[in-house]
Amino acid sequence: MKISFFKYQGTGNDFIIVDDRNKLFPADNDLIVHLCDRKFGIGSDGLILIQNSSTADFHMEFFNPDASKSFCGNGSRCAVAFAYRIGMIERTTNFTAIDGLHSAVVESSSIVKITMKDVIDLRKSDADMILNTGSPHFVRFTENLAEEDIINTGREIRFSEQFKQEGINVNLVEVLGNNKVKCATYERGVENETLSCGTGVTAVAIAANQLKNCSSPISIVTKGGNLAVEFEYTKDRYKNVTLKGPAAFVYKGEIEV
Repeated sequence: MKISFFKYQGTGNDFIIVDDRNKLFPADNDLIVHLCDRKFGIGSDGLILIQNSSTADFHMEFFNPDASKSFCGNGSRCAVAFAYRIGMIERTTNFTAIDGLHSAVVESSSIVKITMKDVIDLRKSDADMILNTGSPHFVRFTENLAEEDIINTGREIRFSEQFKQEGINVNLVEVLGNNKVKCATYERGVENETLSCGTGVTAVAIAANQLKNCSSPISIVTKGGNLAVEFEYTKDRYKNVTLKGPAAFVYKGEIEV
C-alpha cells in the first residue's frame, strides 16, 4: 500500500506527519521503525499521526524512531503547523497528546507556541537536575559546551544502571546570560544527538531557573535554531509553561510499504 506523508522540522528536529483521521495507517512497530530509518526509509526523529479527538480539535499520536510513544514538544509544534496548513484549525487551537490536553497559537506562518504540562517533580544535586516535561530529562550544566561530547556522555547516562530500563533524555547546558542558555541534547528512542528537543529545552529552562537563577522568558540556543520558554513558578510548581519557536514544512510525498 502507499502512504502519503508530510515532512516537517522544528529547529532541525524533523518529523514524518501522516493525516490519520480516517484511521487507515497500520501503526505497526516495524513499519514505524522502517519509516524513521534514515538509510532505508524516509528518515526522521519521529512519526506523528494526526487523528480525530472527541475533546479537542485533533489528537497527536507521537512515536519515537524505535516506535516507543512519548510527548514531543517540537513534534507538537509541527503538528499544529501542519493542521493549520491544511485548514483543520484556526490560529488558536487545542489538541490532545499522550500526556493530555494542550493549547497552541500559530503566531505567524513560521512561529508556533504551545502550552506544556505543569512541572512539579524536580530532583536536583550540584549541577544536575532530573525532571519530566512530558518526557523524562536529565540536565547537566557545563562551563564550555563546545568541549563536551554529548553523544558519549548522553549514552553513558541514558544507559546507566539508574536509567537504562525506562531511558532518559540527556541535556548539557551552558549559561550565556541571565535569560539565555545554549544546550545539546541526546534523545532516548533516537539514541543519538538531535539538533533540538522541545521537551528538552523546556527542562533546560526550568533547570536554569532553579540552579542558575535565570529568569523567564528564557531563550535557548540549539544546534538547529533558537527556542523560547516562558513559565511561572509558584508553590513548588511550574505552571503556564509555553514553548515557542519555528515549525516549517519541508516536503510531501508517498512511500510504498
